[in-house]
Amino acid sequence: MTDQSTSPHQAAIDGAMACLDAFMTAFNARDVPAWEKTFNFPSIRLASGTLALIEPGYHKPDMFDRGALSEWDHSAWERRAVIHAGPDKVHFDTRFSRYRADGSVIGGFDSIYVVTLEAGHWGVKARSSYAP
Repeated sequence: MTDQSTSPHQAAIDGAMACLDAFMTAFNARDVPAWEKTFNFPSIRLASGTLALIEPGYHKPDMFDRGALSEWDHSAWERRAVIHAGPDKVHFDTRFSRYRADGSVIGGFDSIYVVTLEAGHWGVKARSSYAP
């Protein structure tokens, strides 16, 4: 893994990390328009045996009320380690946990996030997750 403190691409790492901060903040706020601003479209998600091509408008507000998110209150990053970094793309080894309103853990999920710089904007380009 890249030592973040000595990376020649520290500015890229900082930009990509800020994108992941905004991603989680908007997701926890259930603010779909703000959340979509943290993507670079098209974006892909590989999870639960399905590859989804995500375009603007793919996510709907009711997604927070059904399926894997039906008991969900908020999520938090447990790990965000840089695997590789370049001037316009950073790969992260991540783990996030989902929580109920009472603070009990629904589950923790290992994932790979690819965050890219496109037209001056850092956004999530790809995710591969073990989350449902």
